[in-house]
Amino acid sequence: MVNVVGVRFRTAGKIYYFDPCDISFKKGDMVIVETARGVECGEVVVPNHEVPDDDVVAPLKNVIRKADEDDLKHVQENHEKEKEAFNICLEKIRKHGLEMKLIDVEYTFDNNKVLFYFTADGRVDFRELVKDLASVFRTRIELRQIGVRDEAKMMGAIGACGRTLCCSTHLAEFHPVSIKMAKEQSLSLNPTKISGTCGRLMCCLKYEQETYEYLLKKTPKVEAVVQTPQGQGTVVQINLLKEKVKVKLDSEQGADIKEYHVDEVRVVKDVEKRNDQDDKVLEELKVLED
Repeated sequence: MVNVVGVRFRTAGKIYYFDPCDISFKKGDMVIVETARGVECGEVVVPNHEVPDDDVVAPLKNVIRKADEDDLKHVQENHEKEKEAFNICLEKIRKHGLEMKLIDVEYTFDNNKVLFYFTADGRVDFRELVKDLASVFRTRIELRQIGVRDEAKMMGAIGACGRTLCCSTHLAEFHPVSIKMAKEQSLSLNPTKISGTCGRLMCCLKYEQETYEYLLKKTPKVEAVVQTPQGQGTVVQINLLKEKVKVKLDSEQGADIKEYHVDEVRVVKDVEKRNDQDDKVLEELKVLED
């Protein structure tokens, strides 16, 4: 087991483990740490605790010290400089006529590097831009191209649910989301209804997927032949969340439809229903998964 402390550098950002070096930290403490890109200031979100050796990426970097007032003042000064750097970079992008959208600017705590985050439809030759920026800021420059999901996470917005985006409030990492999830949850396959502000599938489709997969395994498909307490019949409708199915019973008197809990029926003959039209729609919507 290894004693670590969890530190985050951005709101809803990834949590990184550091060696506390025998110093006790509590949640909310601001600390100065050594990272792969230099000295940084971050917030403790997970106090000192032990984790298995396999959960740690060696070598573990150290917490240098708890941040003092001067450190916090320096962080604030860097934020002010980031606003100025953003405007300067916008001007340089226009000057070079580059097809790119600047999203954010970040100074490392020690000011040894300035990172510029941007989005673009394809590859961008920004070598001349880097030289131009380096001559202005007199420090190392890094331009990092990000995806539309990362853009939404950095910028923040209000989702269709009326709440602040999950990715900018509590989702530390993006999990794979597929169009198959939307279909299995019986959602409309209209792109405008299942896409987030980033234009990709909503991350919240992942939240209940495990439950839907469990229910789908125990629920007969529509058109499956099942045995009920009143005899054999064919499933005509399912309600996954209520765990109920409507069955058209085989009756000499004609159609007789009754509702049962899934535990009350037994599948006699299952169906492997294939709809080529649905497959075509799903394939067209796969662009939303990127």
